[in-house]
Amino acid sequence: MLQVRLKPPACPSRPVAADCGACGARAFSVCATLEGEDLARLSALAEPVRFAPGQALTRQGERADYLFNITSGSARVQTLMADGRRQITGFLFAGDFVGLEATARHAGSVEAIEPLTACRFSMADYRTLVRQTPALEAVLLERAGHELTEARAQILLLGRKTAEEKLASFLLSLADRDPMRPHAEGQLRLPMSRTEIADYLGLTIETVSRVLGRLKTAGILRLDSVSELSILRPDRLEALAGDDR
Repeated sequence: MLQVRLKPPACPSRPVAADCGACGARAFSVCATLEGEDLARLSALAEPVRFAPGQALTRQGERADYLFNITSGSARVQTLMADGRRQITGFLFAGDFVGLEATARHAGSVEAIEPLTACRFSMADYRTLVRQTPALEAVLLERAGHELTEARAQILLLGRKTAEEKLASFLLSLADRDPMRPHAEGQLRLPMSRTEIADYLGLTIETVSRVLGRLKTAGILRLDSVSELSILRPDRLEALAGDDR
């Protein structure tokens, strides 16, 4: 796996960040509430970076010296067990925030699924900015609350739902997750592989493929390509997912 060599903030070749006010992902990001001087201070701290598929934004066990705001592309959040097994715990898209840890080291890894761009911040500088910017602190607390809600839903999904319920819930959850790439109503883009979906849902890739096949046969889905599908009967998919998703 390729490794991103992080340069210190003082590096003379550090790229100059683009204007945050012109960023297409700003409306979906933690910086959406910032204006004027606060936004200018955030922009001054931002370093634009790019990642190829498979490259890591953060690595499990490494020091949490940087954090990222994704501006395009998608990534997977994963944890490796001692025996090498992988559990994917989430997928991230434009507007999502990465790496603000409660501890000094990353509890898991975040890796690009496809070409990805982000703004990178020094953890120390960002924490200082948060303390000085009430609006930014408030939106980070709101994001933390959403993440807690999603974590609870994931526990239910893994522990109590059938394979069909898991996949239906997953597909419905993706509907509004990729705001930088709008799509026609009922269409879904799946940048992640079938194996990644299986690792997220606690299933095998064979089970994921079988369930997709059954949903297609039932007329609930149409598989347009490996990475795209159309939801033909959203009412039946929602019923299959259950009201508690």
